[in-house]
Amino acid sequence: MIFKLPEDELVFPDPAFADPDGLLAIGGDLRTERLLLAYRSGIFPWFSEGDPVCWYAPHERCVLFPDRIRISRSMRKVISSGIFNMTWNTAFSQVIGHCARVKRKEQTGTWITDEMQRAYIELHKNGHAASVEVWMDGMLAGGLYGVLMGRVFCGESMFSLVSNASKAAFIDICCSGRFSLIDCQVPNEHLISLGAEMIPMQDYLDILKG
Repeated sequence: MIFKLPEDELVFPDPAFADPDGLLAIGGDLRTERLLLAYRSGIFPWFSEGDPVCWYAPHERCVLFPDRIRISRSMRKVISSGIFNMTWNTAFSQVIGHCARVKRKEQTGTWITDEMQRAYIELHKNGHAASVEVWMDGMLAGGLYGVLMGRVFCGESMFSLVSNASKAAFIDICCSGRFSLIDCQVPNEHLISLGAEMIPMQDYLDILKG
């Protein structure tokens, strides 16, 4: 069952009611208060330009426990070479802008709409979202951003203008010691190769509330 969110009330249905593909509700807006309630409930927005806001709560969650990350020998050499300089929260707007613009395989357009960018920049200004920037020769080469839920980092998107840059940003998040779990939301081959795994939604919610 897909729920229609009331415009005048900040509320979400139980994630257990999500469709098999994870779609739980439509409607509402991307104000900070609603986004924070969503993430605290294991729910995130995902929609295309021109569509109503769609809220997802997959029955299985793709996550990575930082101490289980798999770093290849070649990637360790890249990191130790010093070719990349890593920073946090110095160019959030640039990172999310690049994530929206970078073309991806088998994807036309972007789900990181202008509305979405404004909403997450506002989250960042209020201390609820963070970015990792990867610099090479003084230029932004890659990065990622996500939402902060205590010791859980809810990853939203990443980009690379240089080979391995986004992977370096992801590894930096995992090795920072700041998080007990990285929420990857939905799986892909790249994340699985780094050690991401699927866990039941209830397990994810228990960790989130822990």
